[in-house]
Amino acid sequence: MKLLHIDSSILGTQSATRELGAAIVGKWQRQNPGSQVRHLDLAREPLNHLTGEVLAARSAPAGQRSVELQRDVEAGERAMDDFLSADVIVVGAPMYNFSIPSQLKAWIDRIAVAGKTFRYTEKGPEGLVKGKKVIIVSARGGIYSAGAPAAALDFQENYLRGVFGFLGITDIEFVRAEGLNYGPAQREQAMTVALSSITAELPLAA
Repeated sequence: MKLLHIDSSILGTQSATRELGAAIVGKWQRQNPGSQVRHLDLAREPLNHLTGEVLAARSAPAGQRSVELQRDVEAGERAMDDFLSADVIVVGAPMYNFSIPSQLKAWIDRIAVAGKTFRYTEKGPEGLVKGKKVIIVSARGGIYSAGAPAAALDFQENYLRGVFGFLGITDIEFVRAEGLNYGPAQREQAMTVALSSITAELPLAA
């Protein structure tokens, strides 16, 4: 069993998603002794954003790529390999300006590749990634869950559910802490509820 753990928060030790993600991974390791965990910290070691040059270099022979482009292509291939080989993927995804960190979007652009993780057919797009579990650790300074006045501004969780679903993943769960910027008491309560859900409710067996 393999777990891919992705962090994208820029807040270091102050990050809610890093704390919650570490708790999920710890529980998964206890439930699955002998399992393998691969950790990617996209804030500390970001992938480059996708460019036209990189797209062209993917289909060019390695000998025709510059050293810089070769490194970029290889980094994308490693990201794809990590994604495809994982049974469980834990994604730390804080909300930044109603969406996700650009570092996380850069990673998604390396795994959402036609012919590898999805394809187009006469009946429309088809996801090619089956049988994986994705756990999205969501943190928001405000409150954007269903029914909240600001719910229409949620381009974070809706996007992530959509993109992983597009790739063929149907087992998607969210661990959410929101209203974190409403004051210390609200933050503590939100984190307590989120951590409790990991301890008591989250099924992690893939």
